[in-house]
Parts: sequence; C-alpha cells; structure tokens
Amino acid sequence: MRPLAPSLLACLLGAFAAALASHTPLAAETPAAPEGLQVRIGYLGYTPDPGPLLSNVIGEPRNAGLRGAELAIIDSNSTGRFLKQRYELTTASVETPEELLAAAKAQHADGLRLFVVNAPAPLLTQLAAHLPDSLLFNAGSADDALRTDACLPNVLHTLPERAMLADALLQFLVVRQWKRALLIVGPRDDDKAYAAALRRSAKRFGVTLVAEKPWTFDNDQRRSAQADMPLFTQAAEYDVVLVADEHGDFGEYLPYNTWYPRPVAGTQGLVATGWHKTVETYGAAQLQKRFEALAGRWMNDRDFAAWIGVRAVASAVTRLGNADATAIRMLQLSPDLPLDGFKGRKLSFRPWDGQLRQPIPLVQPRALVSTSPQDGFLHPFSELDSLGFDAPESRCTLAERTP
Repeated sequence: MRPLAPSLLACLLGAFAAALASHTPLAAETPAAPEGLQVRIGYLGYTPDPGPLLSNVIGEPRNAGLRGAELAIIDSNSTGRFLKQRYELTTASVETPEELLAAAKAQHADGLRLFVVNAPAPLLTQLAAHLPDSLLFNAGSADDALRTDACLPNVLHTLPERAMLADALLQFLVVRQWKRALLIVGPRDDDKAYAAALRRSAKRFGVTLVAEKPWTFDNDQRRSAQADMPLFTQAAEYDVVLVADEHGDFGEYLPYNTWYPRPVAGTQGLVATGWHKTVETYGAAQLQKRFEALAGRWMNDRDFAAWIGVRAVASAVTRLGNADATAIRMLQLSPDLPLDGFKGRKLSFRPWDGQLRQPIPLVQPRALVSTSPQDGFLHPFSELDSLGFDAPESRCTLAERTP
C-alpha cells in the first residue's frame, strides 16, 4: 500500500478533528446553543388514612392522581422534545394538611409556579391563598361551592363538579323516562353535598323525589343487606333509587336488594364519573393501555383529572412559547385553546368558574352505559354547558379577574 501524501494526511486529520469537535461541548468562550424550554410542574397530593368503612368495598388507590400526572409528563416529553421543551414533575404525597402546605411552600420557593392539586376543598383554598402568583389545577375536589361562591382566581378545575355528575345522571334518567326516584343519603358531609346536587338536578330536569331517607345504621351490611335493604327501601312506588354514599359505607348493597325491582344510580350502581376503564372510543383505548403499563391498574377520574391538567399546561406552553402561569391562565380561560381529552369533543375551561367542560361517562362496574350530555338537551353556546352550573348560576367571573 502506498503511504498517504503529507498534505492528504493533514487534510484527513483536520476533517476528523472537526467532526470530533462537533460532538463535544463547545468551548467556554463560544456562546452556548439554546437548550430549550424547561417546564416544571408540582404535584400536591393529600392522602390521609381513609379510616374504617362499613363494607368491604374496594378503596381508592393511594396513588390516584399521581400516576395520571406522571403519565402526562411522559406524554408531554414525547412530543415536547421535537419543540425543545422538557417537562419535569416534582411530587409530594402526604397525610396531613400541615405537611402539604409545607411541601407547597418548598416547591414554590424552588421556583415552581404550576401545580396539580389532589386535595379537598378547604385545603385547596388554603393552597390557593398561599400561592397567589401560581396556577393550580384542581384534580381532587368536586365541591360545588368552589365553582359558585369561592371563585378562587388562580385555580382551574379539571375534576368534574358534583353538579355536572348529577346533571349527567339525571339527563339519562329523563331520557329513559325514570322520573320517580327514592333518594337515600349517607351520614357524611360529602354524602350530603352529593345529595344536594341530586336534588338540584331533579328539580332542573323534572324528576320527582317520592321520598328521601337518611342512612343511620352502623351494622355490617355484608351479613344483613338481604334482610335490611328491602324493608329500608319501602316507599311510594319509584322508578329508580338514587344513592349518595361517596365513601361506600352501604351503597354497594342496594342493587338487587330494593323493595321494588328497580335500578340503582348515583354513587353506586349506575355512576356518573369523569373517567373509567370502560371509556375506549376516540383514542381512549391507547391512553388506557399507556396508563395501565405505567401504574399496573385502571385509570380513574382523579388520574384523568391530573393527566388533563398537565396536558393543558403543555398545550398552552406550545401555543405561548413560555411557561408563565398568568399567561397560561389567561389562555386557558379564553376560547382559543381547545384540548384533546379522548372524549369525542374538544374540551375547554369555562371562563366564569374555571371548570373544564367535558362529556361525562355513565358507567356500571364493567361497561359504559351512556355518555352525557344526552341528545335533546340543548344550550345556546355548548351542549356541554347543560351539565353543571351555567354562567347565570355562578357568582364567579374568573376571566374578568386577575390573580
């Protein structure tokens, strides 16, 4: 083999050196290339001990909400890398309000201004007051008063309010001509709040409550439901039993044990919810599979609320080119940012109360029965606004306020 000429060898060495330099960090004196936009989101989860239940109902997963936020970060990074965006989640799941407030302050001190919160209404209200320059997505409280009276200026709600769930359910009952209902109300405050939403919806859609009975028993229904429930549900004839038992103390034992052979709906039986395993159309099956691969369980309404909260941030960041909390809030409350939530319609936040408009699945444990709003329930702006509190029913005007 002939040796390379010195000039040719020099050229090859120079080319090799140039190629090597292109794969190593630039020298200190050379201006750095832009690294893209880093978007940091905090997850604040309140996970107290649920305490004993009066039934052996399967409880809420301890990581409900958290796994949805984690999946949304993965989804956002898979698309964001093409736009030089990088999403990062900082999490805190604690058992006491004091710990959650401390975690929120620590994340805020570290520079975070975007948060997904899975906590009850009183704690969410405290967090909103402690983080006035931040934007919080409520993925944990269905409290109606947050959307009608509290009007927290820096909070958007991705979990459906109780009024939306009750309206979705009662629309279906009207379509089926089940217009006479027996209402059974549990003893907890959450049960009473859900019952209030059912009463409002019944009045709104013309469903008659033939009787209302409070649940006052503390015995073990696993042993006595077949004897107790038929007697307890005696009343003037009804078409359906509505139950308000958000913690599952007794409601699971009502189906097939009522005095009249009638369906059960509400918190048990036929349930209106923000998300369920049986939602599979419009690309939802792929979301379900990704979630189950990550979490090893079914995706629930808290998971979806956290997921769509993070994805709402990603959609706004892509549109704005920055992660400013105030700018994201203003864009979310405008009609200019429809969101894809695998529900067959574009989702958006109501400008008056910050509630996410969304179709509501009606499910039984292993099947999707229907989706509301039902056909025929019209609205001047959006049929989705036939669910929950419309603008005249709320004192809130978030789009006209600044945090």
